Amino acid sequence: MALKKYFLPYFLLILFQNIEAQNKENKTIDSSKIEKLQEVVISSFHINQDIQNTPASIGLLSKKQLLQNNTTDISTVINTIPGVYMQSANFTTSRISIRGIGARTPYGTNKIRAFYGSIPLTSGNSETVIDDIDLENLSQIEIIKGPLSSVYGAGLGGAILISPQLSKINGQSTGISTVIGSFGLLKNSLNYSLDEKTGSLNLSYHKMETNGWRENSNYNREGITLAGELFRKKKSKLTYLSNYTYLKSYIPSSINKTMFDNNPKSGAPTWVASKGYKEYKSALGGLAYDLKINENLDNSTSVFINYKDSNEPRPFDILRQYTFSGGARTQFTGKFKIKETENEFIAGIEYFSDHYKGNTFENLYQQNNGQGSLQGNQLTESGQKRNFYNIFSQIRTLLSRQFEIQAGINYNKTQFKLENYDLNYTQEYSYDGIFSPQLSLLFKPNQQQTIYVSASRGFSLPATEETLTSTGTINPDIKPENGYNFEVGGKLYFFNKNLYTQLSVYRMEIKDLLVAKRVGDDQYVGVNAGKTFHEGIEIALNHNWPINSFFTLSSYISGSFGNYEFKEFVDNGNDYSGNKLTGVTANKANAGLLFNTRSGIYFSADYQFVDEIPLNDANSAYSDSYSLINLKTGYRFEILPQLNTHFAFGINNVTNEKYATLILPNAIASGNIVPRYYYPGLPVNYYGTVSLNYLF
Repeated sequence: MALKKYFLPYFLLILFQNIEAQNKENKTIDSSKIEKLQEVVISSFHINQDIQNTPASIGLLSKKQLLQNNTTDISTVINTIPGVYMQSANFTTSRISIRGIGARTPYGTNKIRAFYGSIPLTSGNSETVIDDIDLENLSQIEIIKGPLSSVYGAGLGGAILISPQLSKINGQSTGISTVIGSFGLLKNSLNYSLDEKTGSLNLSYHKMETNGWRENSNYNREGITLAGELFRKKKSKLTYLSNYTYLKSYIPSSINKTMFDNNPKSGAPTWVASKGYKEYKSALGGLAYDLKINENLDNSTSVFINYKDSNEPRPFDILRQYTFSGGARTQFTGKFKIKETENEFIAGIEYFSDHYKGNTFENLYQQNNGQGSLQGNQLTESGQKRNFYNIFSQIRTLLSRQFEIQAGINYNKTQFKLENYDLNYTQEYSYDGIFSPQLSLLFKPNQQQTIYVSASRGFSLPATEETLTSTGTINPDIKPENGYNFEVGGKLYFFNKNLYTQLSVYRMEIKDLLVAKRVGDDQYVGVNAGKTFHEGIEIALNHNWPINSFFTLSSYISGSFGNYEFKEFVDNGNDYSGNKLTGVTANKANAGLLFNTRSGIYFSADYQFVDEIPLNDANSAYSDSYSLINLKTGYRFEILPQLNTHFAFGINNVTNEKYATLILPNAIASGNIVPRYYYPGLPVNYYGTVSLNYLF
């Protein structure tokens, strides 16, 4: 359905920005104290912590925005950022694309790097998983769109920076919360926080489960997070972070068009019969030491480890995987003058090492009397060791009060070793070193408005399956994808800082496009098959509306309108040049509002429009466009001195829209079996939350 049909209602539905979280004392919100939109402080990894001085399009999600829905699904809030599209099915199968980058990945997210504090969430296999981190343990998420930061490895799609909750308020506090919703949703959380002069601690536990809406979609997750700071001094501190997660999620898998239209609750027959699921235990930990060496030089050094033990019974086999990774990062941040010209810089190095071992076994579910998966003989056994280092630097030069220039460079060197235990051989291989430069010019007519122009290069390393031939050996002809991004943008405050606007126009061309061809149930081979073209416009507006001493209203509107297509692409003799890029919508729009009262009662609403999505490279099938409306109301108040509570009730997908929350690009048809493109999204669903917080 054409975008124009939804353009007017989209702008009329100026819905929801989310609830103002309680202030540090957790008192009832006083909306008579109208605040202007504030400058946002972004990650300390950036060369400047003021978003106005950053020559890049950065999507920001604050603590209150992360908790704007039911605190269980991160995709709902990530999709409010223009240019970013997260598809998610049953909390465990997801794909994030930024400006169309990463859209054709069959399962999971790649071409985008992610960090939890200073700990990478992107594996050596280039896969990024952020779904299993509890939203209540986060303080902020930043999404850098495109390869505009040399500090984060110059990934083609960009980077996702997740800031953990290190403490809540000065002193001690404890809290408990419960979410109950449709389809057996139940989430319980406990939290204890301590913040003193010399250190802080934030300890939390959560358990979440749901029966699921579709067949074979039960879900269970629990985790514990410990984070904080130690040895705080005037010039130094030690930050610590650890997280443990256990997850077991049954998988209904994708279904075909007929099933999607007539019985979307159904799962794929073979997945239902085998009771297929994913189960894993994961643990990560890290330490970061920050030191102010002198007035002009700081250093931050961090180390980390990450472990994951995964078991996934599937109809065609049972996959066991073990991954252990570790690494370190150090960076120096400083400033200096050349005559009267001020300069700021970041320079550092990052090292990452990843060890992987995988086994597949027969799945004898058809011989198990309807009891689901049963492990048989081993089919394959393989391993991989991958390591890389990034050397990066970035400099900011203040040419005058109105003009500044920023430049950066990243150098990556990656090597890996493949171990095939079945054939009893080992192969080693390394990619040529990759230089990724970045150059930007900023113009600031005043302190509240910034215009920037930037050019940058990025790259994406192949995943393991993309590096292999059909016989399981390394293909030395595979090259990383790479491309250049050109962007013009502005960050502007208006009306006495009550309106904040971000606007960006970008153009990117990617060459050596990696295409993963499916040659088996879970076997892919990669080829560099052509070029893709990405261009678009993104806009986001946030506004505070002072009404009177009792009522406040805040709202936002955002949209991204793009053109993603194959510039040159020939696959198996088929010429797809000029076709739309598979697996991602080119047009997306969001709007929202929050109506708040001095008494603590609030109402919020949000709207999302997603345009149609090409399902295959031939563009012979498309998913339908869809619109979602979510509503929420709540009440915050003080029961006793230092004891506060919050009640809320929400409805998601108010109009009961039928839509695909995730699509499988280029699903294969064989014989009489039609392609299974669709993962159906939830119908109308309800939830309620209650929380108690006590301040010591």
